[in-house]
Amino acid sequence: MSSEAPIVDHAVFDVAAYAARLPETSDTMVADHRFTDDEAASARVFRVYKPTPPHTHATCDEYLYSLSGRCLMKFGDEEPVEVGPGKLVVFKRGVVHSVPKILEEPMVFLSVDTPRRAPRDIRFVQEGTGTPDTFMRQQD
Repeated sequence: MSSEAPIVDHAVFDVAAYAARLPETSDTMVADHRFTDDEAASARVFRVYKPTPPHTHATCDEYLYSLSGRCLMKFGDEEPVEVGPGKLVVFKRGVVHSVPKILEEPMVFLSVDTPRRAPRDIRFVQEGTGTPDTFMRQQD
């Protein structure tokens, strides 16, 4: 399974088709497919399969557009907020965030990360709650 995304100067992607190809189940918390992986930004579609513990990303800001499903998202010590189709979620690098509960499946997001988000860029707040390998699986 290749995790290489093309570096392109222009493209049109069928996001819904790639979202439909994400597996029904996963042994990881998240599975994604990368459309682009440029140094300045990466774009991907991903599905959340299991609640994700509080974590941060050190290298990028994330812009998540909810395509389907509903979940609760939590930022730092704030109360969880419901996120569903049509919602745009934005958070900067270093912001602690989590998905404590999936309310409706499949929970799928389109993500643009600036600059590029390396697949292993995840720092769990509490030791023992996850690793890069248990967090994300990349799809072709």
